[in-house]
Amino acid sequence: MQDRRSNSAKPYFFLSYAHARKRDAGDADPNVWVRKLYDDLSAHVLQLTDLPWGSRAGFLDQSTAVGVRWRDELSENLAHCRVFVPLYSPRYFVSEQCGREWWAFSQRQVDRRARDGAPRESAIVPALWVPVEPSHLPRVARDLQFDHAALGQDYADEGFYGLIKLRYLRDEYERAVYRLAKQIVKVAREATLDDGHVYRDYESLPSAFGSGGPPDFDISVLACTRSDLPPGREPDYYGDRPHDWNPYHPESARPLGDDVADHVRRMDYKVHVGDFERDADRFLRTGPPRAPGILLVDPWVLRSRFHRDLLSRVDRMASPTMAVVVPWNQQDPGSHADGGPGPAELEAVMPRLLRLSRSASRTSVGGVGTLAALHQILPTVVRHAVDGFSSLTKEFVYPRPRLRGPDSPR
Repeated sequence: MQDRRSNSAKPYFFLSYAHARKRDAGDADPNVWVRKLYDDLSAHVLQLTDLPWGSRAGFLDQSTAVGVRWRDELSENLAHCRVFVPLYSPRYFVSEQCGREWWAFSQRQVDRRARDGAPRESAIVPALWVPVEPSHLPRVARDLQFDHAALGQDYADEGFYGLIKLRYLRDEYERAVYRLAKQIVKVAREATLDDGHVYRDYESLPSAFGSGGPPDFDISVLACTRSDLPPGREPDYYGDRPHDWNPYHPESARPLGDDVADHVRRMDYKVHVGDFERDADRFLRTGPPRAPGILLVDPWVLRSRFHRDLLSRVDRMASPTMAVVVPWNQQDPGSHADGGPGPAELEAVMPRLLRLSRSASRTSVGGVGTLAALHQILPTVVRHAVDGFSSLTKEFVYPRPRLRGPDSPR
């Protein structure tokens, strides 16, 4: 979503932190030192850039309120900030709210990679409030591989909280804040992101941190290849393997399976992307399923009798552990031309799978018209598959994408 505001109106950085709560109404603000760090960072960023005096250098959520206005403010700043600065602490990574902020910002990076193909520098610049053992970091944080010692060894050992509270390290605090500000400005200039989606259902977003070790999630692709295209179908959307299928070309520069896998990984799942035709035997077995999953279906496979028969066989054994997603690019003339595959053909071949998936998202099986629409429905589709899997494997509880949950520290 494009923002009409000028660049100077957008926060340079979003400081994400775990809110500490007052024990009693009369207590001092326990987040006062985070506010000091934010103010010092903002002052340096203003000096290091051409931002007009008086403009916002950053955004810090200081609200203890809830409700639509607060959620919208968070979502809008996550959609428009240039750099995301997570303030690491043990409390940070058990906070559902912090995980939700990370997830919302990271979608902008996923969208950029889908369009550009190759990854670019991350626009996430982590900071240490309190050092956290690498083994205790969730996958999204481990993958950043940020060198905290570049801001100073005392900072890497103590974090900003230690530098603030230990008087003899006051100079190290000033040095680390200045270096962090320089890094924020550098990344803002180099890792440019388009404005993101403003989520009106912000509270339903998943946490990027998940829970525990990453559980398995399968993504299966059933698509044509350039060697077996039906007559009249353009080859631009295909490659040598079903995995290469890119239905949102030219908006996306990546295979659809890889793009969807990136989104699901950010819900902290261990993702396997496979060829449905090659893996079909696994779906035809009786007994408990291996993992929840998504089946990405190219409607043009219906022109193949072999694929129609395969889908019909799998449909007879359909279970709620596998959600179906059918992309139908609005910009693809072949998807809407006379003689092209239509929803009625899908319904005739795989009625049970479509009915089960439709209960989660009618859009997912009715034809997902744009890449943005696909990204928007994925959290709901993943939750549906995970819930279905959990209901069939009651001997253990399978971790859900954290769309809603009990109160947790912020």
